[in-house]
Amino acid sequence: MRSQNECVGAPQPLGPDSLTWKYFGDWRALLQGPWAGAMQNMHPKLGAAVEQHSGFFDERWQRLFRSVFPIAGVVYDGDRAAMTAQEIRDYHRDIKGVDDQGRRYHALDPDVFYWAHATFFVGVLLVAERFGSGLTEAEKRQLFAEHKQWYRLYGVSDRAMPETWEEFQQYWDHMCRDVLEDNKATRGVLDLKSIDKPPIVPWLPDELWPLVRPFFAVGFEWLTVGLFDPPVRKKLGYRWTPVDEVLHRGVGQALRIVDKFMPAQHRQHPRALQGNAREAGRIPADHPLLEAPIAFMPPADEWHDPKHYNPYRDQAPPTDRRFRRVATP
Repeated sequence: MRSQNECVGAPQPLGPDSLTWKYFGDWRALLQGPWAGAMQNMHPKLGAAVEQHSGFFDERWQRLFRSVFPIAGVVYDGDRAAMTAQEIRDYHRDIKGVDDQGRRYHALDPDVFYWAHATFFVGVLLVAERFGSGLTEAEKRQLFAEHKQWYRLYGVSDRAMPETWEEFQQYWDHMCRDVLEDNKATRGVLDLKSIDKPPIVPWLPDELWPLVRPFFAVGFEWLTVGLFDPPVRKKLGYRWTPVDEVLHRGVGQALRIVDKFMPAQHRQHPRALQGNAREAGRIPADHPLLEAPIAFMPPADEWHDPKHYNPYRDQAPPTDRRFRRVATP
């Protein structure tokens, strides 16, 4: 019997020869996390869905770190990428409603679902251009073609997806200028003044975090604002000067230098590292996929909610929510 990806007309997964494979799992992608969250939530329908259905703001780090595993899997899971993508799609089936202006929404509306994917694609461009060595026009076009292939793995209508790179640029500009809006869900993403200590710095004493947090909040907000398109900054009321732009690009170049000294096992997301190990033959093709640590799963009262990724549903919810690093191949 042929696998799903071997069937005629089935979308094909990306592989290690793709530029998306090179950039999407880069550790620097975490730095554009607030940008991606804000841009997604500025879509009126998506913002309403987050406000009415998501507990994101009650468990920000847990939600971020568990979500990245399956999202990365759509790029790095090889023959299982379509299965991972369709699991993500199905988490959104029951997310629907009416916003406070009487507008109906559904998370699987093609314009909503594609917008979220478009931010992943533009996030790849930003990481490569702002924090990396940059992209040629040919590479941008290749990444655009790959993002179409990547999106089709979800099995959601692609009628909202532009056909060409030029059309996508027009689409993105139109969304930034005419569709996105300032709303509560967006402001929640950008408000870092009360955020918990990041789990990736367990060495930082809890007692010191309240002293560090104001600097973290201001710095991360500034880094995020620098990634916004000018029309988005204007909508959100941010001021951005030529000096800010020079400094922002300087920070990006510093991160490029830091990356050269990062240990290999920390330069990519664990799911990306596993994909590379599988493609290189260091682990079997059917090796179990790496999952997010159980400490990042939903809280006990939402443990079995089908809208959440949770590969540990058959286990009892943990009482210990401390982060433990995922072992990679």
